[in-house]
Amino acid sequence: MCSARLRGALHWGLVALALLPPAAAAAQSHGPAGFVYLSDVDPSIRQDMRYAGSNNFTGRPLPGYDAGECVLRRAAAQALARVQADLARANLSLKVYDCYRPARAVKAMARWAADAQARPDTSRFYPGLDKRQLFALGYIADHSAHSRGVAIDLSIVPRNAPSPAPFNANARYGSCAGPSSARAPDDSLDMGTGFDCFSTRSYTRDSTIAAEQRAHRQTLLDAMRRHGFANYFREWWHFSYPAADTRTEYDFPIVKR
Repeated sequence: MCSARLRGALHWGLVALALLPPAAAAAQSHGPAGFVYLSDVDPSIRQDMRYAGSNNFTGRPLPGYDAGECVLRRAAAQALARVQADLARANLSLKVYDCYRPARAVKAMARWAADAQARPDTSRFYPGLDKRQLFALGYIADHSAHSRGVAIDLSIVPRNAPSPAPFNANARYGSCAGPSSARAPDDSLDMGTGFDCFSTRSYTRDSTIAAEQRAHRQTLLDAMRRHGFANYFREWWHFSYPAADTRTEYDFPIVKR
């Protein structure tokens, strides 16, 4: 049986929650303190959250992605807004593909990599490789800085670029390492490969891509580094923000705002 003191505390706790603005109440219910929706910090940054849909290397939405929203630690989101302001001066914009990643999604990626019979066929993301090699080659891991809310996968698009053609799950798109015209539709500047392309051509300093593609990667790299982000050398699109990293992994779902 509750004591009078405990009943009073519960009553005033419920009153306090009821008085919170809807966004603040949602933040308390669906994520720990210090996490924010990127669109609340900078709505001008484009979002194409690939793991909330089927345009990704598993071919299906991943668990925990209940909404296509970028969630990050506040300091990382604010730093990303500063990058966006820099790029805007050149009439460019960031576009994010993935931000905070629930730990359950990381485990789902591992299960996919170990399942030789997984469908649909998504070999366009790992051309010339056996998917069971992806762990050993460093493309997939058991843990991720994404689950700590400090990693972002992103690219650059022209600021006024029209939206790309919609993704068609039944289409036969070309290799992610092939010509941009044959890949799944994307309005990103041509970086030499698509996002999440498991290929040495995705290495940030790969020398086999065209000069213009290398220049696009350098523009992204320079803009991100100026504001404290570090790149993962095997993935031109992957950056982390060490200044906000508490080394704690999370598994709360991403929900609609």
